Amino acid sequence: MGEHHMNKHFDDSRYYLARAAEHARLGVTESLEGPAARVRTLLGREPDPEPDRVDGVLEDVTALERRLETRARGAMGSVRARVATGRSSEGDGRR
Repeated sequence: MGEHHMNKHFDDSRYYLARAAEHARLGVTESLEGPAARVRTLLGREPDPEPDRVDGVLEDVTALERRLETRARGAMGSVRARVATGRSSEGDGRR
């Protein structure tokens, strides 16, 4: 039972104390949500509601649509330029 064995016990204790503290913090936070909301309402400081998950997904989809639209327009512009260049070189007799 050397020093290493004792360090392991201290490390384990520290780990479990940290977990217990985190769970206690979460419990206190959850217990105080109702009273804190009432106090904020009475003071007129109700926080802005957070967007729900569906709103977030819709925003992501809209942003993706815009990016895809921009890429598609760029690709079409490149194709048009290549076609135009190909047509002008056909008239020169080059191929």
